[in-house]
Amino acid sequence: MTHDSDLKTRVTDEIQWEPSITAAHIGVSAEDGVVTLTGHVENYAAKYAAEKAALRVWGVKGVAQEIEVRLPIHLKRADDEIATTALHRLSWDSSLAENSIKVEVEKGWLTLSGSVDWHYQSEFAEQDVRRMLGVKGVTNNITLKPRINVANVAADIEYALHRSRFAPKTITVRADESKVVLTGTVHSWADKLTAGATAWAAPGAMNVQNNLMVA
Repeated sequence: MTHDSDLKTRVTDEIQWEPSITAAHIGVSAEDGVVTLTGHVENYAAKYAAEKAALRVWGVKGVAQEIEVRLPIHLKRADDEIATTALHRLSWDSSLAENSIKVEVEKGWLTLSGSVDWHYQSEFAEQDVRRMLGVKGVTNNITLKPRINVANVAADIEYALHRSRFAPKTITVRADESKVVLTGTVHSWADKLTAGATAWAAPGAMNVQNNLMVA
């Protein structure tokens, strides 16, 4: 069995193993470590979960997401209803400042905008609306508020990375004002995401460019 056919099998098994996904209408292909997901699901949460399941598989270098969300009639919601419910959910999130996030909905596609202090707040806002009924997709346009840049932000991030499990020679950190660039190699996609999250946690980081390669 070739590497790609083996990868396809393992990704298919992982998606079928994930209890939050009905995998009957999801197709999987693989080429040079990049997995393409096709087919359709009944909600955006399942589409997102399928992508995350694929990225968990060892050897996956990237995912092309081509799954379509086909909402059953009984799950469809009017755009104004989705927007009102989304704003209500966001208002109950204790990590977000009041009225810091704006919502737009067009044909079931939800767009978040506004500004927050930390990257994790942007992630939490997206998580708040991802599983809502009637949502066909989410675009996160939330920006970070400018903060005083830390002069040694690159050194701080390197120290944080090495404090966990990353070897000093596998990742290089470069900081240009508030932009952080990660280069080097990691063993899995999960390691790449962990390294990126570590960089985002640095005070002053407003843009993290994660160029780490899975090798």
